Amino acid sequence: MDNDAIHDLFSGLGPVTIKRMFGGKGIYFNGLIIALEVDDEILLKADTVSAPAFRAAGCRQWCYSGKNKSVDMPYWSIPDEAIDDPDMMAEWARRAYEASLPTKK
Repeated sequence: MDNDAIHDLFSGLGPVTIKRMFGGKGIYFNGLIIALEVDDEILLKADTVSAPAFRAAGCRQWCYSGKNKSVDMPYWSIPDEAIDDPDMMAEWARRAYEASLPTKK
């Protein structure tokens, strides 16, 4: 996905910064990574609070093959209906941003 399309996709959230990483791209909002672009797919960050909503929306969790096992990562596909609905996409992007916020311990 080219950078202009990524900026358009996240326009409802606000301006994002895109950085190349690991053969893909990291997508940042307010200095925090909120999404990845891997193999032309955008994956939104989730945490223990938001992951159930991603699962319920039919999203797929990103996994990669490690040396001896598959590793689940805290990134999920975007719900299909959010791709063409800027308001809905902004809502999912906000969830990804909230998942990126540092927690106080």
